[in-house]
Amino acid sequence: MKGFDSVGYITKRGPSYFAQVSIYNKGKHKRLSKSFTSKLDAERWVLENELSKARGKELANTLTPFSEFFYNWIYIVKQKDVKETTFQNYEHTAAIIERLFGDTQLKDLNDIVVQQKIDEYAETHSRKTTHEVLSKIKTALRDAYARGYIANDFTRLIKTRGINPPKRNRALSISEFRKLRNYVLNHPKDEFNILVLLALETGMRRGELLGTKPAYVYKVDTVGETEYGIKVRESISPTSDDTSLKTDGARRNISINKEVYQLITAIPVKKNGYIFRRNGFNQSEQLQKLLTKIDISKTTFHGLRDTHASFLFSQDIDIVYVSERLGHDNIQTTQNYYLQLMPEKKHEQDGDALNLLGSL
Repeated sequence: MKGFDSVGYITKRGPSYFAQVSIYNKGKHKRLSKSFTSKLDAERWVLENELSKARGKELANTLTPFSEFFYNWIYIVKQKDVKETTFQNYEHTAAIIERLFGDTQLKDLNDIVVQQKIDEYAETHSRKTTHEVLSKIKTALRDAYARGYIANDFTRLIKTRGINPPKRNRALSISEFRKLRNYVLNHPKDEFNILVLLALETGMRRGELLGTKPAYVYKVDTVGETEYGIKVRESISPTSDDTSLKTDGARRNISINKEVYQLITAIPVKKNGYIFRRNGFNQSEQLQKLLTKIDISKTTFHGLRDTHASFLFSQDIDIVYVSERLGHDNIQTTQNYYLQLMPEKKHEQDGDALNLLGSL
């Protein structure tokens, strides 16, 4: 007899054969059992159920609540295909769907019902956040349609509505950039100040900064000059032990100034092997206090990355170099980033292009 885990087993009870398989219910295993007079029938029943599970057939039926289907779908279909941090986002979305849809069954879903629910969610959330939730809902609904649980694929009819609140992670102006950089350079005894300096200097993501180890900070002597830099190899997350980088492009080497190198290498290494303290991942709160102290308008920690990028863009640094420095997977991401951060540059270049065309 097999132990009960995610597969079935059969045991003899008197004249009968007791068969049991495990199926998912909201991400957790539950038992499904049946008695047979024939061992062959019991084996056939177990095999059919296990094959059905492999095909995803057990996910639902038309009477299954959408929230339950979504839970089962992410555990059976998505969990093995995405990174742990991405899967946690799916779990978060599952809780949102449970609150929004309650016991609404798959057979009762249509574009109007789903649109009403997503509009309700949009009343208290940004357009971007709403879009991310709706995107996962649409993917699950398309899967439900492909499996025959809903009659139509109506996902193209559902729209993200609502407004975008003012951007929190704004890029600092050049004067604010200079003021903040000078302050943290002149107050290096506070380790957090050096973390802010490194963010301004490199455009690294917060998780990448926290994932810096002494071995990743390098100094290379070449003929006539010395190069200083940081190897980006890990990213620390507040929600997972997974330290892998966000994208393949995120693995990179970033050059830094000698004074920044000296400040980083002077920081005592922590017991966990990393240079910077995690401080409960409250860097954004620490940053707000620092900005208030030196009279700079608020931004988020990610805003420091935007500040670094917009400074490079403003100096007309080659966009391929900027893309590699920021750790983008492709140049299109950097171009979109550029248009978002530097809209006035786009208008200026539009004018230059029209003038050139008009002079032909």
